[in-house]
This record gives sequence, C-alpha cells and structure tokens, in this order.
Amino acid sequence: MRASLIQIHVDDDESPNSRRLRAASMVRDQAGSADLVVLPELWTTGAFAYEAFAAEAEPLEGPTYEAMAKAASDAGVWLHAGTIPERDPDGPLYNTALVFSPDGELAAAYRKIHRFGFDKGEAVLMGAGEELVTVRLPETVLGVTTCYDLRFPELYRGLVDRGAETLLVSAGWPERRRAHWTLLAQARAVENQAYVLACGTAGTHADVPQAGHSVVVDPWGQIVAEAGAGEEVLTVEFDAAGVAATRERFPALKDRRLGLEPPRR
Repeated sequence: MRASLIQIHVDDDESPNSRRLRAASMVRDQAGSADLVVLPELWTTGAFAYEAFAAEAEPLEGPTYEAMAKAASDAGVWLHAGTIPERDPDGPLYNTALVFSPDGELAAAYRKIHRFGFDKGEAVLMGAGEELVTVRLPETVLGVTTCYDLRFPELYRGLVDRGAETLLVSAGWPERRRAHWTLLAQARAVENQAYVLACGTAGTHADVPQAGHSVVVDPWGQIVAEAGAGEEVLTVEFDAAGVAATRERFPALKDRRLGLEPPRR
C-alpha cells in the first residue's frame, strides 16, 4: 500500500483556520498517489503552544473534523488527520486523534494516553485517554498513537495484541530530542515486528523548533524513508503483508513470558 506523511510547517504567524485550509488542500493533493495519509499532532495550534489550547479547543465534530472528513472523501483516502485539542462538553480537554475512512466517515478517535509536560503544560491542561485504538483497513490493521506515547513500549505491545500490524505516530516532536525520535521509532518497529509510520511537524512554534524528519520504519527496524527538516510530503510504498512474513520467519513474539497475552492470530 502507499502512504503519504504530511510534515506540515507550524508557526505562530499562520492562523489555525488558514493552516486547516492548507492541510485540507494538501490531503486532496494525495488523491491517486496514496491509500493512507497521516498528519502530525496538534498541527492547528502547535503541540507546545499550551496557552492556545483552551482558546482553540473544539468539539470532536468541530471545524477540523469537518474539513478533514471532506478532504478524506474528496481524495478517496484513509486519513489519520493528526490530533486536535478536543473540548469534551462533560469533561476536560483532550489531545484527540481523528481517523477517517475514504468515504469521509469517522473510523476512530483516540485520546492520547500519555501526556507530556512533567506536571505542567499538556500534562495538567488535558485529560488522559484510556482506550487503545486500532483501525482495520483492507491491507493492514492500524494502531493509533500520539507523540509522547512513543516512549511507552507497553502501549504498542497492547496494540499488537489487538491485531496491529502498522503503528502510526502523530507527533509534534522537538528538534532538541530528534535522535530519540528516530531511535524510538525503530525500537517500536523491531520489538513489535511492525511497520511504524511516524509523522511530525516542521517549523517553530511557542519558541520550540520542531524536529521534522518524519520516518517510515519496516518490521526489521530499517528506515524505508525519511523526510528532512522542512515542510514535506513523504510518500512511500510498502508491503503490509510483510509483517506476517516477518513474524513467521522470526517468531519472537511467540516467546513472550511476561505481561500481556501473546498476539491474536
């Protein structure tokens, strides 16, 4: 299958609505060239623009939902639309990922489980999600994760137990920890014998330079494709069936002794 990771530039000078329109256009541009499109984390506001979260928060079916649903339908693609600051009318804000089918229907919503900030920022401004989320495509099963989640391997093993073969990471990862970004993406791929598609932002927002360097990693931990530092659409063709072949050829997951149950077959 073919996937396009849209490494959108985020800065403080462009309005969220302008960036929303621009991102929708970039998604539509993938028609005919991608089956799956992935956007980064909190690209409307910026992942480190904590002071903007409350002001820019929107209901689940708000303006970003509407724009991305239409873009997915127009392009005829599966779309991981990155994440939004979601305002739950009965609770706190959440950092929520939206996944749409090629007909523009919401296939899944994932509220980020691991919040970054060490008792400040996202960690105190947003609630924590509780549910692991997978999405079944004709070619593969997606496991949906967000940014800081990448540091918690037990989450990914839980997704594998639910059938995940392709692990998506939508992020606003800082440049100062870019080495960790690539290393952790490779580690999650190797230990789960899965593809990892990790899409981050470019640019600088809230005075935090972003890492860029979105990356696609195969089940052996090899980098299939990697973006640079600026705004870019990284498109790659990969064999989703290779996950099953890898797990059969080197059946390490069968030897698990601790934690969750072995993967379902």
